[in-house]
Amino acid sequence: MKIKLMLVEDQELIRESLNIVLGMEEDFDLIGAVVNGEEAIKICEKQLPNVILMDINMPIMDGIEATKVIKNKWPSVQIIILTTFEEVQYVKAALSYGAEGYLLKAIHPKDLAASIRLVHRGETLINQGLAKQLLASIPQENKEDSIYTKFGLSEREGQILQAIANGLSNKQISQKLFLTEGTVKNYVSKIYAKLDVQDRIGALNKFNEI
Repeated sequence: MKIKLMLVEDQELIRESLNIVLGMEEDFDLIGAVVNGEEAIKICEKQLPNVILMDINMPIMDGIEATKVIKNKWPSVQIIILTTFEEVQYVKAALSYGAEGYLLKAIHPKDLAASIRLVHRGETLINQGLAKQLLASIPQENKEDSIYTKFGLSEREGQILQAIANGLSNKQISQKLFLTEGTVKNYVSKIYAKLDVQDRIGALNKFNEI
């Protein structure tokens, strides 16, 4: 089955460019390209998409509020926030409402298509550059000690959580810490259990709460 995809972007040039580029992907079914969150909700009420590419700053209803409404009404809809470095402060709110990840608007079209497929398969997206900006806005003094104590993480689990927050994949973590990828996966599962989260987005949100 094709991935039912909706674009929510108020800038006509970007919206039309995405519409053309993603429309060339054989496994995508573009069911709408709208200019604000209110219109996105109307589309969802008529024809539920699998994945939404959601802009942040839009008139009438922005992407943050639209994400909140859509995730409350239709939690199965997967939302990818399209952002710029200047908008990174809004990403945390979108993630807290349930967005599956976020990407820079400057991403290459083929990488964007691949990311949409990843999210549709149930994975989450954390752009490494944006993750670093998010973390840079949070006071770091005693942050690691606080999260270790609060959630009972071991030193190694704390190192892996920090790597997750920095946007590293399991493979990259294994290479950085000289562990097998299977060992990293086991650690990640334990971390999720201790933090009471289901995925990397949840872990990043929990990390940001400290």
